[in-house]
Amino acid sequence: MGRPLASAAAATPERLLDAAEQGFARTGFGATRLEDIAAVAGIRRPSLLYHYPSKDELYAAVVHRSFNRLGAALMAAMARQVSFPERVDGVVDTYAQFLADNPAPAQIVVRELLGGDGPGHEILLAAVVPLLDVVERFVRVEGHALIRPGLPVRAAILQVASGILLRSAAGSLRVPLWGPIDHARALARLLFFPSTKATP
Repeated sequence: MGRPLASAAAATPERLLDAAEQGFARTGFGATRLEDIAAVAGIRRPSLLYHYPSKDELYAAVVHRSFNRLGAALMAAMARQVSFPERVDGVVDTYAQFLADNPAPAQIVVRELLGGDGPGHEILLAAVVPLLDVVERFVRVEGHALIRPGLPVRAAILQVASGILLRSAAGSLRVPLWGPIDHARALARLLFFPSTKATP
């Protein structure tokens, strides 16, 4: 028996997740084939199944990896030793930068919202809702004396987050629709704070 190909020997679960993330973002859960993911990762389908025994498990691993990374980045932004409005800016900027650097998760979420041809609804509920709960609690507890009275906090968070998500997922339509500048931070300030309390 010949020696394994160098690309196969060097393949790792992270490379598989990278390839799967791009595939699921591009064509959705149903149309993405494990053979294609394996080929992009430089291995064969049986080797992929050694790491992830089913497409459902691979999809779950992709989603959880993305939102674990995002959660860690947002927690760091919320923990900064600066004023609360500056931390809100940091959370918005961190989220926007994360999706700018990694647009595939945004495309996966949009596909799930529109179609949901796979196990994604349950997986996204398990990955996204707890993270949303953390951000909402941060705003309510840390900003209770500063945020706009009567603000529907969760709805405001989702308004800002969904705008950033759609902008990231829009690809070549991003600039024609939103313009060249991302105004998410300014919109968050207007939503969350009375004008006299928005300045750090």
